[in-house]
Amino acid sequence: MEMKGLILSGGEGTRLRPITHTSAKQLVPVANKPILFYGIEAIRDAGITDIGIIVGDTEEEIREAVGDGSAWGIRVTYVRQEQPLGLAHAVLTAEEFLGDSPFVMYLGDNLIKEGISSLVDQFQAMQPDAMILLAHVSQPERFGVAELDGERVVRLIEKPSEPPSDLALVGVYMFKPCIFDACHAIEPSWRNELEITDALQHMIDHGCHVEPHLIDGWWKDTGHLEDLLEANRIILESLEPSCLGEVDKESSVTGRVVIEKGAEIINSTVRGPAIIGERTKLVNSFVGPFTSVYYDVLIQNSEVEHSIVMEKCVIRGLRGRMEDSLLGKNVEIYRSPQRPRAYRLMLGDNSRIGLA
Repeated sequence: MEMKGLILSGGEGTRLRPITHTSAKQLVPVANKPILFYGIEAIRDAGITDIGIIVGDTEEEIREAVGDGSAWGIRVTYVRQEQPLGLAHAVLTAEEFLGDSPFVMYLGDNLIKEGISSLVDQFQAMQPDAMILLAHVSQPERFGVAELDGERVVRLIEKPSEPPSDLALVGVYMFKPCIFDACHAIEPSWRNELEITDALQHMIDHGCHVEPHLIDGWWKDTGHLEDLLEANRIILESLEPSCLGEVDKESSVTGRVVIEKGAEIINSTVRGPAIIGERTKLVNSFVGPFTSVYYDVLIQNSEVEHSIVMEKCVIRGLRGRMEDSLLGKNVEIYRSPQRPRAYRLMLGDNSRIGLA
């Protein structure tokens, strides 16, 4: 039976507040592409064209960004999860959409640079009841953690205070329909959520074949600012330089730089890897490495480096360099008379800040 896809895009994004007070965390742009789109493309590239997207309070924003899926050659069905009560709860919410099909579940704020095509092929060839992706991490207590006995999964624990290993569950899972019985059988955790780790443990305890796969390439759960910036850095390094905008003769553009349609670079320096979005304007400014500037932004008389600047921001007259920052939509930053040395900022949508 043909596989389906399930992308979870309904969480509250508490770790990225204040950005996510007003926006979906899955739509924060990494290298000027919403995180969610990387997941859609990964599933599509694996040959899966029937995709359900779990949505919550940001449903309208997600629908506006993704539409019916035709832009990717897929069919999208939106599945409403009224409250974010855990990943296993999301699976149950989508039970009618998924039916009897095996499926891949992809957390919408995750990035796997190499995609999942080979993993889907392996799942279809081996036919386990479930396949989990694992990666060695430095802070396993932040994730679901797997304990292995050789090649066999023996235990899964959600965010343990004393992790039994450094193998974290990557935010991509593959299931046969027997996962539904496990999700119905478990009780809510101490977080009052139906945990996918508990559902998988139930499968293991009842003799199901849960196949582990250790991924080699990089993976990021972009729920924290530092992870977003690192994902942005890694993807920018893989871009091919291009210029569809205008660069005047007083400007300097070096390294891997993408300048999108309608962008203007005026008496400015852009040092890649970096991407400058559509209709964005740089005037008398410096944009340094590992910076993504989205569309309709104005940066004037300022320096920005290692940052993500979302759409319709205005950055004007900064004397110090803004670095390691994430700016939400429509943010305006301007200079007050005294001179600072550096700025590290995480600002919600429609913020206005005067820097002393």
